[in-house]
Amino acid sequence: MAPRKPARPQRGTSRGHSKVSSRNGGAQGELRIIGGDWRSRKVRFPDAGGVRPTPARTRETLFNWLNYQLAGSRCLDLFAGSGALGLEALSRGAGSATFVDHTPTLTQALRSNLRALEATSAEVVCAKVDDYLNQPAQRAFDIVFMDPPFRQGWLEKLFPMLHEQGWVKPGSWVYVEHESELTTPSTPEGWHLHRQKSAGQVSYNLYQVQSAGRSE
Repeated sequence: MAPRKPARPQRGTSRGHSKVSSRNGGAQGELRIIGGDWRSRKVRFPDAGGVRPTPARTRETLFNWLNYQLAGSRCLDLFAGSGALGLEALSRGAGSATFVDHTPTLTQALRSNLRALEATSAEVVCAKVDDYLNQPAQRAFDIVFMDPPFRQGWLEKLFPMLHEQGWVKPGSWVYVEHESELTTPSTPEGWHLHRQKSAGQVSYNLYQVQSAGRSE
């Protein structure tokens, strides 16, 4: 995930992300889960690679959009970082979540936080997202969260992989954050923009997959 959103402003405590000092003096990020079984639980993660969790207000909006799709869903959190989106999904009733990030310290922290939350239906993969997606999926996901570094062309590269390698299926949902000046990223045929919202430099988008490139 490094570098991660270099042009994105820092997020303060009012937006669900604060910095605290670890026991050895290093800075850590702190994230509060805002809904579901783990509501108000806090998790900490290394302040590595400029990681920026999706703000609490945005998470609340997103999970209102997904309210009727979450129960029992199979979720994929790409560029997971702090794990904010996947953790929120699990807390609110998702059946399972796979977290993918290439930063070892962040994936180690994610595993530790999942153990502390006693989450038994989660997997953490330390890998580059493009390497992970550039292989046939064994099974499609119901919901995909994707929050890549800005202005590096990730969406143009990864959207086709999600579509063609079978990571999504008709009826899947794909949530994407990208720089606000990229108003209409090119998506695979059969993807429908369901909801969109912008705040400052960030655009938040939820797509529904109506047709997919490969059967599950």
